Amino acid sequence: MRTSTTTRSLLAAVAATALLAGCNAGAGTSPDGTADGGGAEGGSEAGGESAGETGGGASGGSDETVRVGLVAEPASLDFTTTDGAAIPQLLLDNVYETLVTVDQETGEIVPALATDWEVSEDRLTYTFTLEEGVTFSDGSEFTAEDAAFSLERVSSDAWTVSLKSQLDVVESVEAVDDTTLEVTLSRPSNSFLYALTTRVGAMFDTEGVDDLAEEAIGTGPYTFEAWDRGSQITLERNPDYHGDAPYFATVEMRYFQDANALNNAMLTDAIDVVSTVQAPESLAEFEGGDFQIIEGTTNGEVVLSMNQQEGNPLADPALREAVRHAIDHQALLDTCWAGRGELIGSMVPPTDPWYEDRTGDFPFDPARAEELIAEAGAEGTELRLRIPTLPYAVSCGTVVESMLEEVGLEVTIDELEFPAAWLETVFTNKDFDMSIVAHVEPRDMANVFGSPDYYTTYGTEEIQTLFEEADTGTEEEQVAKLQEAAALISEDAAADFLFLLPNLMVADPDITGLPTNAITESFDLGDLARE
Repeated sequence: MRTSTTTRSLLAAVAATALLAGCNAGAGTSPDGTADGGGAEGGSEAGGESAGETGGGASGGSDETVRVGLVAEPASLDFTTTDGAAIPQLLLDNVYETLVTVDQETGEIVPALATDWEVSEDRLTYTFTLEEGVTFSDGSEFTAEDAAFSLERVSSDAWTVSLKSQLDVVESVEAVDDTTLEVTLSRPSNSFLYALTTRVGAMFDTEGVDDLAEEAIGTGPYTFEAWDRGSQITLERNPDYHGDAPYFATVEMRYFQDANALNNAMLTDAIDVVSTVQAPESLAEFEGGDFQIIEGTTNGEVVLSMNQQEGNPLADPALREAVRHAIDHQALLDTCWAGRGELIGSMVPPTDPWYEDRTGDFPFDPARAEELIAEAGAEGTELRLRIPTLPYAVSCGTVVESMLEEVGLEVTIDELEFPAAWLETVFTNKDFDMSIVAHVEPRDMANVFGSPDYYTTYGTEEIQTLFEEADTGTEEEQVAKLQEAAALISEDAAADFLFLLPNLMVADPDITGLPTNAITESFDLGDLARE
């Protein structure tokens, strides 16, 4: 870790985090395949230095620029009011830091801006000791007042994203002195500490929140430098960072509209890292070449959501069950994602302590699907599959369409530009019958399926009770109740779980610090280096 030492670390606990995100942006493309706004012209140079140049950077770092290719450009820099995973992927741990964070290797909660913390015997009071000598990128000192301000702000009207509910359990926050923060909860919560590792735990400058959509003032190893919309976002090494300086002086996050353009950029040395391979079948292009390929796992459950609101066809549980029986998940994975990924059958990835394999709940059985459709009197029912313009959603959408039509349903696919059109139409207005999106936030089952007001439209009283009991109980009760919740969600056919996205990355052979597994919200750029 780049942060301070500690005398303790706590095991990661459940967080009621949520939400969708995607692995693509909705911008147009220029003739060379990059997203409109800069193309190759913004190119291989930043600050007058090419990516191949090295020199005497601070604290053992270099003067190099690393170029990271992505396909999910943020809609803004403000994750307090804008949903989606692209913003915390860029800014969390890199520009904004949290009091505690998750160790990617062990899954433990470890120190970040807090060097230590104590929990009262009744589990209601958390006392954090903060690191001294930390400053924000605008030069102001980070103190417990900033920490209190940041956590209190989550429950205010300033935060509008649904994820803010993770801190509803907070009753009061007090800055005891400059380096001591005391947080009191209304009830014991297993999810609270883990929630602080996510975006709701980001620490803001009390004087630095006036224009979060365009500016980012944090304590992290990098500072926000520039945004060439549709093309790239540039981060610069923070010269006053309180921890070990990152190796790379500059990071260029370059955004591409489609998977082929992203791959071509890597093959032609226009970028150094493909952060997430968007066409797994194309990995053969890199095998045997001068590249390293990383394959691990993620938290990204690819969910086929089904609108269960009264009056919609899929309010009928028999029809939802038919949908689940109609899908051959292995064939779907092989067809639309080159067999890369994992079948899990639920909203819990194997990296969570309460994981159980639920792929047997609704085995592929088209005959049973046809029986259920007939029982529901739903032969020929028309279903609108409204999907975001994300590679996995577009690719898998046509497979889902074909499989459902094989059992007698009529499916119409609408591709909605992501994020804006999809968020408005599906997520906000719930104007859909089915959709496909990857929920990539860690431990997000409660947020995704814990409220009927969420776009998944589930959130029964029974499931809400299970989530509450899991959060307030012992560690053993937490695991048992969350396993029970995952089983109930699956058995009620609240959605279908197509597969778990793999972590697929391609990079120059001498780039180090790339994560095997992507199980947090951020892409920790401070770990990257070149041998």
